[in-house]
Amino acid sequence: MIRNSFIPVISQKENKENRGSVEFQVLSFTTKINRLTSHLKLHKTDYSAERGLRQILGKRQRLLAYLSKKKNKK
Repeated sequence: MIRNSFIPVISQKENKENRGSVEFQVLSFTTKINRLTSHLKLHKTDYSAERGLRQILGKRQRLLAYLSKKKNKK
């Protein structure tokens, strides 16, 4: 699985406590988005997966907006 290949790289650089960090969440949502996108290319009528993809896209968009606001304040 793709997600599992990224987790050791991040956990080596950061402590395991940082898995709840915004950056890690964005990375995990991105891998889920890529996986669901490839799934939907094969299964065009899987509307529940499409709905889940939209929800994850919204979550990632909100997190990225939060990160940009956070970095602009510094």
